[in-house]
Amino acid sequence: MASKFTELASDCADPHGLARFWCSVLDYEVHDDEDGIVTIGSPQVPEGRNHIGPVPPALTFAHVPEDKTAKNRLHIDVNPTDREQAEEVRRLLDLGARHTDVGQGDESWVVLADPEGNEFCVLADTRP
Repeated sequence: MASKFTELASDCADPHGLARFWCSVLDYEVHDDEDGIVTIGSPQVPEGRNHIGPVPPALTFAHVPEDKTAKNRLHIDVNPTDREQAEEVRRLLDLGARHTDVGQGDESWVVLADPEGNEFCVLADTRP
């Protein structure tokens, strides 16, 4: 049997602030909040770790004292589900994201950064 991807962990300065941002981006909810660590996940699968089939991964934000210093080596890609890419980018900017340049050039995706500067991509496809 293989492993399944259940969680992506991120060090940050403000776990609650990032959790609020990503809950709004992904329509997630807080699943756990304890000792400086906030875990968010899909309201559809509140106990994904024990679910047999594929599950949307949870995101965990842990407080650390040091600042982010370089481009992420791993990042999240998001797909708008009910609007076009440009509309989704505007929505995410209103939530606190900002445009950022990681040397991507002229591509179909848009690179943004969350409130703590973590890069993520908004893809062009609209997915059901």
